[in-house]
Amino acid sequence: MAMADTEDGSGVGGGGADHTAGASGGGASGGGAGPAGGGGRTFGDIRFGKVSGSAIGIGDHNHIVNGRQGEASCDPAYQELLEAVRQLAEDLRRVVPSPEVGALSDELDQTQDEIQRTGRAGAGRLARIRVMLQDASASVGMLASGVAVGQAVGALLGG
Repeated sequence: MAMADTEDGSGVGGGGADHTAGASGGGASGGGAGPAGGGGRTFGDIRFGKVSGSAIGIGDHNHIVNGRQGEASCDPAYQELLEAVRQLAEDLRRVVPSPEVGALSDELDQTQDEIQRTGRAGAGRLARIRVMLQDASASVGMLASGVAVGQAVGALLGG
């Protein structure tokens, strides 16, 4: 299969004008003969000019996602949770470290990332946060941000 040419002629995956796939069965675009050593199909040249802000897939079984980068929009309940998670993560940096606090911090970081990417957090993640809040209650129990996360998680899980 032919590879994409870039505007400066450097090409994708090795540079140059006409790239051909070797063992995968792709071939060069001339003469009609298949690639050396294999009876594959012959493909024509595929050329792309300048491509920006797009996604291109060639071949079978592609899954391409071309979406907005940054935070996904989320409903107000998840936005509230996100803000509470951010605040608690910041507050946890000032408490005495412990294995429970470290595990909760890691889970909060992953939760923040998930909400920013998808606009929500899965029920399993929310349940883990609830358990970790209880496990770290000696350090988190007196933090208003810990209470806020607990309330937001409870509202999303229904109890």
